[in-house]
Amino acid sequence: MGLFAKEGENIATETHITPVIVRTSNVPKELLQIAANYKVPVHSLDFHLLGIETFTKAAAEGAAEDWVEMHEEEIANLKKDDFLNPKFELKQVYEIEIFSITEKHNIDSIDMSIGGNTSLSKIYLTIKTGSIAHYYPNFQDDFMDAIKKKMLRANIMIGIFDSMMLSNLTELFAKIHVQGVYRFETQERYLIAQGVEPVETVNDKLILHYETKRQNMDQQGRIDYAKRGYLMSAVKDELLIEYIKPRKGESGRNCRGEFIMPKEPIIKFEPTFTTGEKITVLNTPTSIEYRAAVGGYVTLEGGMYNINSEVEVSEISFKTTGSIDTELDADVSINVKQKDSMRDAIGQGMEVKVKTITVEGNIGPDAKVTAKKATVDGQVHQSAIIRADELTINVHKGTAYGKEVHIARLEHGTVEADRVTISQATGGKVRAREIIVELLGSHVKLTASHLIEIKKIQGGENQLKIDPMITESADNLHEHAEQITQIKNAIRSIKKELDGYEQTWRENAPVIDDLKRKLAYYKANGIKLPVAFVEKYHQHQLFKEKLDSLRNELQTKEDQYAWLTERHTSLQAEIFDARIINHDRWHNHNEIIFKLIDPPTEILYVPIEDSEEKILGLYEDADGKFSIKVMTQ
Repeated sequence: MGLFAKEGENIATETHITPVIVRTSNVPKELLQIAANYKVPVHSLDFHLLGIETFTKAAAEGAAEDWVEMHEEEIANLKKDDFLNPKFELKQVYEIEIFSITEKHNIDSIDMSIGGNTSLSKIYLTIKTGSIAHYYPNFQDDFMDAIKKKMLRANIMIGIFDSMMLSNLTELFAKIHVQGVYRFETQERYLIAQGVEPVETVNDKLILHYETKRQNMDQQGRIDYAKRGYLMSAVKDELLIEYIKPRKGESGRNCRGEFIMPKEPIIKFEPTFTTGEKITVLNTPTSIEYRAAVGGYVTLEGGMYNINSEVEVSEISFKTTGSIDTELDADVSINVKQKDSMRDAIGQGMEVKVKTITVEGNIGPDAKVTAKKATVDGQVHQSAIIRADELTINVHKGTAYGKEVHIARLEHGTVEADRVTISQATGGKVRAREIIVELLGSHVKLTASHLIEIKKIQGGENQLKIDPMITESADNLHEHAEQITQIKNAIRSIKKELDGYEQTWRENAPVIDDLKRKLAYYKANGIKLPVAFVEKYHQHQLFKEKLDSLRNELQTKEDQYAWLTERHTSLQAEIFDARIINHDRWHNHNEIIFKLIDPPTEILYVPIEDSEEKILGLYEDADGKFSIKVMTQ
């Protein structure tokens, strides 16, 4: 909303003009002219509005009519249709008395201004925070006069579009009248004039929504060519392209009486492309929407947009495609064909996010792959990271996360998943609920919460650990422990306070029973209740409410404590069902560890060389001592 210039400070000047009465249709121009003639600052001048004449004419086709003065009744009967007639014209002539400001006015303690929206079809009065209004008998008339003068300084017509002004200010006048001195604690705004709001013309526009997914800027706002958006993914029903249809606006009239003619729309983006069967076209009154009928990625070939789901590339590298980022819910499948063992199918530093990916070659240094299903026929570099619900890797040296992970050869890589199957492990770390290894080499650390199963042992210096907290982070465990301590302390404090209230309740029970009998007797016999008895009974009620509140709070804390400790107990109990199974004889040095939660300790066992201890589990004897034993199942 644009703001008009406010009146200047009401200050006295050394040069005073003789009051001048003029008739004008442009008050600010007249003030400037008088200021120039008398060589005084324009802000040192003020004026009285002595009279208003309103004129109209509606020229007939091909002819001109004279201006005709309108009476108040005619002005009041003006309709919207009159204002929307482009041949209907309005003007006002004001009779004003211009004079020098010699003293401050009572209204000057109110810092107010007027402003309008872009079309000036709505005019607002704004009163700034900190303004103070002092009520006196003629306050309302002076306030309204001050607003009208501000309107005239902004060439806003008086008495035509401002019929709501008084009613919108009535509540403010009432508050000022009641309070006498009213301070504006916040800025306040009031609608004081309203013409006919025009509807703006809409030029046509073509919005390529799918293009907004291109992530080609780095954090410093520079173009990142590594993320130039090789594929633009889409999920079913996603809005891909939108053509905004051109619409000519509607005419209006502003509060200066000016007719506002809408512009003709500019048309230059009409669609010239076609669409395939996998894009749905929706024609609405205001636009044409192009939506994905299926999930996939957007293609543009020969002027036709369509959705495809499978794509083959020779490699994913900075030079060829850049990083690829598609939505996991979009049905996009990528097959990377590069098989050369001396080259990377997914190059250094590349990031790939796709629903399904098959990599026939290697994943290079610092590469990151995220998918729902991923297959790597080559090897994963030691600094690469790959995430997928279903993950199959030939040679793994990097870091992998998933739900169901299959690895042909683990070479000092790291794996975190729900279930991991490894054909051959030669070094590396694995954390999962279940781990199955066909051939166990050396220097491998396997940590599971439920099962570790080895088909054949070839090496040694391995660590096989059962840890029921594998799915819980250290932070969560620490947080739970702190919560348990806090709740235990709270329970102790509440119990202490509750015991005191319970003791007082028991001691005062006979007195309260006697009080209840007396109150019942007085009430039954229509005797006025003694004030002391009523107050004592009220104190008893408040005491009872506090007692009940403490009991409820204690129950809530005890429930929380039970839930948290039960979580720890259930995790601890799971360790007794966990197993380490070896279908081969034990060879070389291998450590078996079961990690307890409470007490926080680790039970270590090293199987004897060439022993056939097939199934190992945790055992607790009658004395509460833990050990690792051979189990039957």
